[in-house]
Amino acid sequence: MLASGIPATGGITVRTAFFFGALLFVAAAPAHARKDLDCEMRFSLAGWSAFYKTASGEGTVTCSNGDTLRVVIEAKGGGITFGKSEIHDGRGRFTEVYDIEDVLGAYASAGAHAGAAKSAEAQVLTKGPVSLALSGKGSGWDLGVAFGKFTLRRR
Repeated sequence: MLASGIPATGGITVRTAFFFGALLFVAAAPAHARKDLDCEMRFSLAGWSAFYKTASGEGTVTCSNGDTLRVVIEAKGGGITFGKSEIHDGRGRFTEVYDIEDVLGAYASAGAHAGAAKSAEAQVLTKGPVSLALSGKGSGWDLGVAFGKFTLRRR
């Protein structure tokens, strides 16, 4: 007989049952929830379009935990679009980012636009659970509907 008053018959002891019960509880508990970061990107982007839209630029992503990442931006797509434009002092805000590396990759984009001389643009892009809201002021002219991808790579 065990000190707990349960007979030791070669079966599972109280201590073993408790151990496995605790192990099962820990395994079933969710992993420590990661806190999402507030991340912002400042960027510049220039490009042209004539049925095929392309633009490239550079930016810097900064997150609330102090991490910083310099990125190369590439935007490509198609549609009925014509023009030439440049965005200066662009800003982007990310959601659902848990590590600064989460911002890298290809985002899906779609939009309608029209502008001449100085214009402003805003767009929301997605990459799985991560979203990127872009805004910026620029110059140039453009007209049309475009779709494609917006890619961020480490610089």
